[in-house]
Amino acid sequence: MLRAKVESILFVVNRPLTLAKLAEICGAKKTETAEAIDELSEVYSNGKSGLRLLRHGDSVQMSTSQETAELVRSFLKDETTGEMTRPSLETLTIVAYRGPLTKAEIEQIRGVNCSLILRNLMMRGLVESLGEVSHPLTQFQVTMDFLRFLGVSSVEELPDYELLHSDENVTKAMENAGPAANVELSTGSDDVDPKKEGEE
Repeated sequence: MLRAKVESILFVVNRPLTLAKLAEICGAKKTETAEAIDELSEVYSNGKSGLRLLRHGDSVQMSTSQETAELVRSFLKDETTGEMTRPSLETLTIVAYRGPLTKAEIEQIRGVNCSLILRNLMMRGLVESLGEVSHPLTQFQVTMDFLRFLGVSSVEELPDYELLHSDENVTKAMENAGPAANVELSTGSDDVDPKKEGEE
């Protein structure tokens, strides 16, 4: 079970973590965590997985394998430079007008899982986390690059910011927009299945 916990944390965090930090997150001893990391290294070193474990000193990070590197680079280039989807734009708007806020709060507003969308926005340099990405209470906010792209010096300069920043006003705005707006907010677009949207 500990190995599964370590694997899950390394999978969702896109940066190195120290042995001590991993042990703290998983609620385990450093020796036990080290053994779990050794087991994972053995699993990923058989050449049959698209993932591998990188180790440098006391830190460890999950990465894609060398065999799939070119494919991953090509995919990430398209993901970070291509046109943003409607669900991504909606999520970015929520973070800009309502942030800082947690992933759970974003998902409560949108009605769907936003893990991959948030990860994509962070890769684009438009959204940043104010703490450990894997922590449920970590908040997200827009970056300085986001402000620079829009030519504003702060989020307060965004159109109708004072109106939309208030929880009460946002709720009223959604209600006044009618049922159609609520459907769009939940699905991300008119032709997206809400069960699949989180896979974007």
